[in-house]
Amino acid sequence: MQKEYVVGVTGASGIIYARRLLEVLSGQARVHLVVSDVAREIAAFEGVDLTGFPVIEEDNSNLAAEIASGSFRYDGMAIVPCSMKSLASIAHGFSDTLIARTADVCLKERRRCLLVLREMPLSRVHLTNMLAADDAGATVMVASPPFYGRPETIDDLVDMVVARILDHLGVEHTIGKRWNGYDDDA
Repeated sequence: MQKEYVVGVTGASGIIYARRLLEVLSGQARVHLVVSDVAREIAAFEGVDLTGFPVIEEDNSNLAAEIASGSFRYDGMAIVPCSMKSLASIAHGFSDTLIARTADVCLKERRRCLLVLREMPLSRVHLTNMLAADDAGATVMVASPPFYGRPETIDDLVDMVVARILDHLGVEHTIGKRWNGYDDDA
């Protein structure tokens, strides 16, 4: 049976991470894509196109979508990037959008739910919300690429973050470089 995932994209800078995730994930699994209105604006500003992938596009205002129900089975969700507003909604069960509701379903059904933040510095409110989301069962990740792979391009940096997202979703891939000790050919 083919794996099925939900990718949420919210209004934080770093839409390039979502694009690369869609590129890799949609080639291996059935993907539902939910993009917030602010994320669409930021994608246009950042010059990142989220179209052209074989995905099922969902309307963020449609709380009756199949992915909003616990009886609809899928393997997990990644929100990338995850805005601080979305983090707060998810951490406190305020499901006023399809993205927040689907994350709420992931948590209650004990499915993988990744929140990939791209914000700094972090306030005490952000940290408290991160802890609350973690306590609820989410995996909180920060889009912070490692440099041991000696990245040469922005794409290399993006791949390192997306590789970790795929790892936590349980998706096999060949992007990014894994740590292999202090080998000169890292």
